[in-house]
Amino acid sequence: MLDPFMITLGLQGEVPRPGQARVWGTIRPEFLNSWGSAHGGFLYAVADAAFALASNSHGTLAVALAAHMEYLQASQAGAEVEALATEAHLGRRTAVYRVEVRSGSTLLALFTGTVYRRIGQDSSLSADR
Repeated sequence: MLDPFMITLGLQGEVPRPGQARVWGTIRPEFLNSWGSAHGGFLYAVADAAFALASNSHGTLAVALAAHMEYLQASQAGAEVEALATEAHLGRRTAVYRVEVRSGSTLLALFTGTVYRRIGQDSSLSADR
C-alpha cells in the first residue's frame, strides 16, 4: 500500500473504506524550510499520498490530472501531521478528492485533487482486499 517515497518520508497510511484514506507522520528537522517551519513540499507530499491512496482504493487505476494546495498554518519539527482524504465526486472517468492536513486540531493545509480513472486497468490497491 505504501510507495517507496512514502516510506522514505517515514509516513504511515490506511484506507478505512473505498474513497477515503488517512496518512500520517512526523515533521523531522530535515523537513523544515529556511524559516524553521514545515516545508510546503513535505505537507504537499503527505496530502498527495492520501490523495493517491483514496483515489486508487476502488481497485481502478487512478492518475492525477490536477491538484491544488492552500497553506493555512505553520508547523514545527516534532509535530505529528495527518492527512485525511475524502471523495467529493466519483464518476466513471474522473474523481475529485478533498484532503485536510492537520496537526492535532490545527488545520495546516487544504488540498484538492482530480484524477483520471483508467477503466479496465486495475490498481494495486483496493480497500476490499
